[in-house]
Amino acid sequence: MKIHEDKDMLALALHTLKVGEEAVVENVAGELSFISRISAIGFTRNAEITMLQNWKWGPVIVFIRDTQMALGRTEAGRITVRKKAI
Repeated sequence: MKIHEDKDMLALALHTLKVGEEAVVENVAGELSFISRISAIGFTRNAEITMLQNWKWGPVIVFIRDTQMALGRTEAGRITVRKKAI
């Protein structure tokens, strides 16, 4: 039996989301200091995120836990998310 994988449910880097797309945090990778800092400001597993700005260069702006946050592209690349099912 072949298992069907929905491409929208695959994990991807936060900075690959398009404006308006919603996702949930799956994982945070990097040095302990980064993980600690980013978790303290709300980027924890299953936190809901909406992409507000992503120009494919420079920082991304996301809405998470009733707050707008700007992240550098490198930081956003260390956060793995899953798109929310529609």
